[in-house]
Amino acid sequence: MVVVHETVASRVLLGAGARHSVPEEVQRLGATRVLLVATGSARAARDELEAALGERAVARFDGAVVHTPVAVTGQAMAVVEEAAADAVVTIGGGSAIGLGKAIVARAGIPHLALPTTYAGSEVTPVLGETTDGVKQTRRDPALLPGTVVYDVELTLRMPFGLTLTSAVNALAHAVEALWAPDATPVSDALATEASRLLLEALPTVLGDPAGLPARTALQEGAWLAGTCLATARMGLHHQLAHALGGTFDLPHAELHTMLLAHVLRHNLPHAPTAAHRLRAITGDDPVAAVAALAAAYDGPRRLRDLGVPADGLAAVAERVAAAPYPNPGPTDAASVEAVLRAAW
Repeated sequence: MVVVHETVASRVLLGAGARHSVPEEVQRLGATRVLLVATGSARAARDELEAALGERAVARFDGAVVHTPVAVTGQAMAVVEEAAADAVVTIGGGSAIGLGKAIVARAGIPHLALPTTYAGSEVTPVLGETTDGVKQTRRDPALLPGTVVYDVELTLRMPFGLTLTSAVNALAHAVEALWAPDATPVSDALATEASRLLLEALPTVLGDPAGLPARTALQEGAWLAGTCLATARMGLHHQLAHALGGTFDLPHAELHTMLLAHVLRHNLPHAPTAAHRLRAITGDDPVAAVAALAAAYDGPRRLRDLGVPADGLAAVAERVAAAPYPNPGPTDAASVEAVLRAAW
């Protein structure tokens, strides 16, 4: 078997205070009319950046929502056209960055991303968009943000719950890369180190949310995990998150946190290499380690807590089984429904 590894070009700035380099990065791109897209929790950072950009900041859009509905993208595109924006700067989590990618897909303008969570989307050429409750995912190198700015200071405002669920979201990217059918030595190395950074740093951050070294480790782990997602194919875990999120309009990071331990339990007996790498980090039981993190969440912990109806699980399982992502464990409807019921 021939293994193919492709690397898509991107520019990354990493370090405390890196956000102050954004005006220089915008100038490097040759942009003069910038649209700022920010999630609600990132508005203070957006205001700071807007002031730093001065007259180059010509418009803002604050309506980004989870799962990137095409209707919301249409609203944002109206702003792009009215402002004649020639670049988009996104500040926030996956919702803002996803909307930035959707704008790029339609307008073809440069995209500079400042993640404030551990979503990982900022270093992937993947866009998931929702239409009428169905989430569809596509890959295109043109969707990869041209510049990513990792400033650990932007993560300090994350509350306890979002810190936990966002980091587990990142961990899911790394874990699925370990059992991906197109894994390479590079993706294996990145996924293993990302898993180590995330699993070792997250308990420290939860105990001391203001500690910069552990926060930096989480951000680095999320970067590596997102890079895995950019090169390796997603499996059952991500497919379930997309199917549930699109159908029931559920929060993405919380879904990952609810599902990951159950998918690990389902897949690891069929993925010995992934199991070996994870055991080297967690000890004998990676499933228990991830489940313990999920149990520390102070919000909804089960699908039922998010309002997912028990009688809706079979339909989701059947949809997944009809067109399954590559996955080491079985993906027939009965097996998939069993995973969902364990998470319910």
